[in-house]
Amino acid sequence: MKDYDVFYFDDGDLSFEAEDRAIRAVAEATANLGVEVELRNQARVHLWYPQRFGGAYPQLSSARDGIDRYLVTCTCVGIEVMSGALYAPNGLENLAAGILRPNPLNARADLFPAKAESYRARWPWLVIAD
Repeated sequence: MKDYDVFYFDDGDLSFEAEDRAIRAVAEATANLGVEVELRNQARVHLWYPQRFGGAYPQLSSARDGIDRYLVTCTCVGIEVMSGALYAPNGLENLAAGILRPNPLNARADLFPAKAESYRARWPWLVIAD
C-alpha cells in the first residue's frame, strides 16, 4: 500500500489552517503505525484541485461525493468509520477482477493513464481497460 486515504467533510471552516490542524493531529495519532495516512477535508477539494491537477472540480456536498469522483472506478470504495458501512457505488466486481477503468464522473484522460500505471507498477496483474 502506498498510503491510506482518510476523508472527512467539514464545510464549517474551509480554511487551510483548519484542515492542517486536522492533518497534524491524525499524523501524530498514527505516527507509530509505520504507514502514510493522507487526511483530506472533502469540503475543500474544489479550492486546491484546479491548481494541483488542472481543470475544474465541483464543490462537493459529502465525503461520498469525493469517493464517487476517484479517477479509477474500482477504487471508489470507502468505509464509514462510525458505522463500518461499506460504500462502493460501482460495486466490487472490477476491484476483485483487477480491472482499472476510467471514471466517467471524473473523466480525466490526462490523469487516468498515470494513475492506472502507478497501480500496475505495484500490482502487475492489474488490467487497464477503457
